[in-house]
Amino acid sequence: MPPIIKTEKLSHRFEDGTVALNDISLSILQNEFIVLCGANGSGKTTLLKHLNGLMRPTAGAVRVAGERVDRNTLKARQTVGLVFQNADAQIVGETVAVDTAFGPENLKLDRGLIAQRVAETLRMTRLTHLAHRPPHTLSGGEKRRLAIAGVLAMRPKVLLLDEPFANLDWPATQRILAQLVTLHKKGGTLIIATHDIEKVIDHANRLIVLHKGAVALDGAPLTTARRVEPYGVRAPYTSAECRCRPRGG
Repeated sequence: MPPIIKTEKLSHRFEDGTVALNDISLSILQNEFIVLCGANGSGKTTLLKHLNGLMRPTAGAVRVAGERVDRNTLKARQTVGLVFQNADAQIVGETVAVDTAFGPENLKLDRGLIAQRVAETLRMTRLTHLAHRPPHTLSGGEKRRLAIAGVLAMRPKVLLLDEPFANLDWPATQRILAQLVTLHKKGGTLIIATHDIEKVIDHANRLIVLHKGAVALDGAPLTTARRVEPYGVRAPYTSAECRCRPRGG
């Protein structure tokens, strides 16, 4: 099966000369659950923005479903949805339902189909009871779920999430994580950028570590996680380890 996303010697240099990405070549298969980690400034957010065309590379290329992103950005953004770390930056509607409908409306879908997608997506993200609430009245966790709902309503094949658990308490984190696991089980491809890999590593099938804009590690999560600390990432205390030794041992 060909990769759903492929980067080819992808590099990005900012105008001030800072190298954000350096010669990244990756193949991402459909239905992978990838954790992308690295210290602050390692290039995680910049990489995500290249995968759906929000940023253009200085060198190299990104292909989505075999087609170069810079030649068909609209198709790339329909295939690859991105949820930003700051949920407020992604919420534009006057109510939860209106905001969820914003993406499908921009795709010029039939009104009946839009209504169907909104209802299904709000149900999936457990926001149906808040459909008529103004987004500014929501909690941090509810806003994060709304940002995810707005992207899911466009039915992307790939979902990118930038620090989806930032500033959330544990119950809110659990709710969002449960929804992401369900999406993966239904065939979705997930890439979660985070500096705290402990929350998601047991659900992932691949761990990619960025360091100074380059891929430092790429492999099976539990074995790769043992090697992350030299790159500014805290090694996780996984559930697998919990079964092997007592906490504090």
